[in-house]
Amino acid sequence: MKENSGELDLTLLLEQHKKEKWEWQQKESQWVNDKNILENDKKIIEKLSSHVKEAREINKLHQELNGKLQKRLAEVEEDNKSLSQQISDHIKKYENNIRRLGLQ
Repeated sequence: MKENSGELDLTLLLEQHKKEKWEWQQKESQWVNDKNILENDKKIIEKLSSHVKEAREINKLHQELNGKLQKRLAEVEEDNKSLSQQISDHIKKYENNIRRLGLQ
C-alpha cells in the first residue's frame, strides 16, 4: 500500500506540475502579447507626438501670417475709405461741370 500511495503521490505531483506549467505558459504568453501591444502603442505615441509638434509649428506660422493679413486688410480698408472719400469730394467739386456735360 505504501508503494501505491507513493506512486499516486508522484502521479498527483506530476499532474499538478503540468497544470502549473501550463498556467505559467499562458501567463507568459499573455505577458509577451501585452509587451508587443505596449511596444506598438509606444511607436504610435512617438509618431503622433511628432505630428503634434509639426501641427503646433504650422499653427504658430498660420497665426503669424493671419495676423499680418489682418493688419494688411485693415490698411487696405482704410485706403479704400480714403479713396472713396477723395472720389466723392472730387465729384462734388466738379458736379456742375459733370451735369453740364451730361455725364450724370
